[in-house]
Amino acid sequence: MFPNRLVEGYRSFLAQRFPRERERYQSLAETGQNPEIMVIGCCDSRVSPEVIFDARPGELFVVRNVANLVPPFEVDGKFHGTSAALEFAVQGLRVRHIVVLGHASCGGIRSFAEKRAPLSSGDFIGKWMSIVASAADTLEDPGAAPSADYLTKLEFAGIEQSLANLMTFGCVRRQVAAGALELHGAYFGIASGRLLIRDPASKAFVPAVERPYAEGAPLKVG
Repeated sequence: MFPNRLVEGYRSFLAQRFPRERERYQSLAETGQNPEIMVIGCCDSRVSPEVIFDARPGELFVVRNVANLVPPFEVDGKFHGTSAALEFAVQGLRVRHIVVLGHASCGGIRSFAEKRAPLSSGDFIGKWMSIVASAADTLEDPGAAPSADYLTKLEFAGIEQSLANLMTFGCVRRQVAAGALELHGAYFGIASGRLLIRDPASKAFVPAVERPYAEGAPLKVG
């Protein structure tokens, strides 16, 4: 049976959001999508780019996978969903920005660091998470029980690895060199709601907006 939660959510959409944005949906149906921003995010249900960035329909081209990873360019005759989406965004949609959106408490990163199930050598997840191995090599040995600090560092390092892997795609390199495409890293704190943005010069992650209030207080921007 189709999940009732989805039916109820759809009813709410029809009653509230769709009437407000009906003209926009009609325009998108007639003219097609033309987003300027691609977001590569994690499939974690707590980290929805459209919600975090309060995006309207047609504003973001989103691809989500385990641990928001970008694989290196390779042609091996197999299936590459993230690479295909990237190629379409860059060559078809001509997006002007690609954002790799990482997040705190990433289950994929934790599983890789702790070398625990379901990351066996023969499954899909284990092979996929091997992409982050190069990033892990840049950090100290975490030992048998990785600390919370180590996991956060690995989450940041995974974003750096994905940004580096983006540049292995010829279509990305050419657009970046031409000044037609910019690459960005970002990191979302699930509990705090805090968004950090990677400074391309220092590679440090800094707050997207000033937050002059105590953790846990209502978010006030400006």
